[in-house]
Amino acid sequence: MKVIAIGRNYAEHIEELNNERPTAPVVFLKPDTAVLKNNAPFYHPDFSQNIHHEVELVLKVCKEGKHLQPQFAHRYFDEIGIGIDFTARDLQDACKAKGLPWEIAKAFNGSAPVGSFLPVSEFKSMNDINFHLLINGEFKQKGNTSMMLFDFNAIIAYVSQFFTLKKGDLIFTGTPAGVSKVNIGDRLEAFIEDQKLLDFEIK
Repeated sequence: MKVIAIGRNYAEHIEELNNERPTAPVVFLKPDTAVLKNNAPFYHPDFSQNIHHEVELVLKVCKEGKHLQPQFAHRYFDEIGIGIDFTARDLQDACKAKGLPWEIAKAFNGSAPVGSFLPVSEFKSMNDINFHLLINGEFKQKGNTSMMLFDFNAIIAYVSQFFTLKKGDLIFTGTPAGVSKVNIGDRLEAFIEDQKLLDFEIK
């Protein structure tokens, strides 16, 4: 399986990092070794002094597809979960300053903790899903899919032009504003609506 991730998909997050608003989804990949499951702890790497949390809704692909049209994209995912796109911001900034790719800042081991998934049938609308992140019991990020620049169907249609989607692939759909540094000892809890689907510690 592969992890396909979307950057710069919430306007306020774009503004907090002083990035340019995209005209098409910003896409990057994470390998399967980035995925953390079953609320396993995240071990803070030695190579970064500034790991940021980015809470995101995650789509689970349910069948193979490529070159998809937006009106058919909903057929290609059947579950929605929540995850964290951990970002080594210091490494990313250094790479961006040199015009270099920044995979090492996004795709390192354990950089994609993923929680439990819910069937699409539990949601009334794909365009009105609330989610949030608590760190040590305090609100850090909250978002709603109505705030996305590119909705689920647009994301799937776009990425399928470049990558064949396969059953079990995960699509991270972007983070709202409020990203910040995590520290050893922090406890992260991520929710869709009022359901806690991810709960782990930084070690």
